[in-house]
Parts: sequence; C-alpha cells; structure tokens
Amino acid sequence: MRGAQGKTASAFPIAGLLVLAGAIFVSVTSEFLPTGLLPDMARELHVSESRIGLLITIFAATVVVSTTPIAALTRRFSRKSLVIVVLIVIASGAVLAALAPTYEVLVAARVIGGLAHGLFWAVVGAYSAHLVPKHQIGRAVAITSGGATAAFVLGVPLGTALGHLVGWRLAFAAIAVVILVLAVLVLRFLPPVDHRVTLSTGEIAVPLGRDRSLPGVIVICLVIVVIMMGQNVYYTYIAPWLIHTAHFDASSIALILFLYGGAGAVGLALAGAVADRFSRRGFVVATAIVLLAVLALALFPTNPVVVLAAIVVWGIAFGGLPAMLQTRMLHTASARVRDLAAALFTTSFNLAIGGGALVGGILLDRVGLTTLPFVDLVFLGAGIVLSLATDAWLSARASRARPRPA
Repeated sequence: MRGAQGKTASAFPIAGLLVLAGAIFVSVTSEFLPTGLLPDMARELHVSESRIGLLITIFAATVVVSTTPIAALTRRFSRKSLVIVVLIVIASGAVLAALAPTYEVLVAARVIGGLAHGLFWAVVGAYSAHLVPKHQIGRAVAITSGGATAAFVLGVPLGTALGHLVGWRLAFAAIAVVILVLAVLVLRFLPPVDHRVTLSTGEIAVPLGRDRSLPGVIVICLVIVVIMMGQNVYYTYIAPWLIHTAHFDASSIALILFLYGGAGAVGLALAGAVADRFSRRGFVVATAIVLLAVLALALFPTNPVVVLAAIVVWGIAFGGLPAMLQTRMLHTASARVRDLAAALFTTSFNLAIGGGALVGGILLDRVGLTTLPFVDLVFLGAGIVLSLATDAWLSARASRARPRPA
C-alpha cells in the first residue's frame, strides 16, 4: 500500500490512471448503450420505444438509491478489489441483458448494472486522489474522465453501429467481453491504495457527520444537481430539437453529436490544465460560456452556422465541467470523507440525469421543444449564482475557523 509520502515521491502513475480511464469508458458505454439501440430492442421485445427509454431512468434511479448505502457497507474493503468485483458484476448485467427473453428480465439486468455502477463510481471517483498528491489531482481526474468522454464520442456510437450490424444482443455481449478484459487489466496494472485514514497520536476520531469538510461537499452536490439537471433537460432531447426546431436532416445528427463530443474532449484537456489552480473560477467561467452557447441556440435555432458554432462552443465549455467538479470535490473533502464524497458525487449526477430527462420529457409533451433551451438557461443561471454564493459562504466559514494570531 502507498501512503502520502509514497505518492509524493513516486512517478506519476500514468498506467494506472489509463486503466481507470478504460474501466470508466466501458462502464459508461454499457450504461448508455440502450440509447442507440432503442428501436431495435423495442421491436424485438414487442414493447414501445418509451419503455425501452425507461431503462435509462431505471438505471439512474438504481444508482441514486443504492450508491451511498452500498459505499458505506464496503468502505473497509480494498479499493482495487472492489473495482474488479464491480466490473465483473457490470459484465454479468450486460450478459443477462443479451440473453433477456422478456422486457422484465431486461429491467432486472439494468438494475444489476445500476447497483454495480453506483459503487464503481463511488470507488473510482476517489481512486485518483489516492494515487497522486493533492496538487496533481486535477491532472489525474482529467485523464480518468477521458474515459467517460471517449464513451460518448466512440463507445456508444460504435456499440450502436455494432448492434445495427449484428443485433443488439451481440452488442451487449461484446461490451461484456470488453469489460472483463478491463477487469484483467485492472488486476495487472492498477496500483493498490490505502484509503484508510490513520489518526495522529492523541487525535480523537470524529463522526463523519461532524467532519468540517462535509458542508462543502454538500454544497458541491447541490451545484451539480442544478447545473446537470439543466443540461439533461435540453441535451437528452437534442436530436429531436435539431431535427424539428433547427431543421437539420436526420442523417446529419450523428455527425453533429460526434462534433459535440469531440469538442468536449478539447474542453476536458483544457480542464486538466486549469482544474487544480483555478477549480472554482474556471468552473464559473466555463458554465457562463455554456450559458452563452445555449442562449445562442435558443435565440437563433434556424441559423445553421450559429447552431453548429454554438454546439462546438457548448461542447468545449461543458466538456471540462464534470472533471472540474470532481477535482473541486476531491480538494474540498477531507481524506476521511473522500469515499463518501465520491458516492454523493455519483448520486448527485444520476439524480440530475434522471430528473433532467424527466422534466424535459414533461415539458416536451406539454409545451414543445423550443422551450427546452430556455429552461436550461434558467438552471445554468441559478447554478452560477448558487456556486458564487456558496463559495463566498464557505470562504467566510473557513476564515472564522482559522485561529487568530495572539
């Protein structure tokens, strides 16, 4: 096991971080694979497309409900062993999905995947902070977050193409095989870490609920829910918005989404360069740029040049936000609540994913597509205000806690 001194003295663990990025890539690809294969799955299982779409909500809801309690129950177990176990369980869920004879069995497969996925993120979300010293957390998070970006840019599109070519069941089977390969790579290349916090001589253990960093963690969770819910209100339905409101041809949607994903990769690289030094200011600036890009989409939806330019700017600015938020969370949380913070981080994201898609769907049915970017703007503005206000409160709180000079 490696302690803080070992982390400082050793070389940057690029191999381990790349393996973590690969594990995140296959996990996220598995989570969102039904999105691209929705019509095929609905047709074979004789259910509506909306019921297949509900699988994403079921997955996210399972993560929200289960992540924190399961993370608490497993907090004493080896982090590396947990990563391997949850990857195997996620692969098992994908195999069950591939073999599912009915929709109900497919739901069970998604619940299994959701249970494992929540714990996976609770462990992996804090793993990079255990591997590197604090001043390198932003760089490490940017590398591991590249796995999630790659899942949206390559994983889901390739899985969708494979599903169309050989059938959706074989696509799920293929991702299960890839997940098992990543589990072997984790076993071979991921360094083990000691996530336990040793008390200093004379130090008294304080209950987690009284940890001074916990209010900051909760504040970040609130910011995540507001910002990401706005994102998912709009982005969940970006394809029909592009077709029916912006009047793009349906055949061009995949290319536009690939453009957005590629821009997100650029944003992630930029976030890796600034996240450690400017995690708070960088987040506010990036969110403000997202707001301006969405405003352009809302005001000029029929101008193709404006729409494409705004989508690229949106992708670049938003691409680094999750990494900035994760870096900020890991800097804010004390070492003893880091794993709890990672679990709350995962729960907040999935609450926003499910809640945003639900709110967006209700608005879509009742008032139409054109309102979605305007609703996103409200959430983004509220998120910026909340971030600035809570930063000021936390700074004042920290100042009051510092001992005054005699």
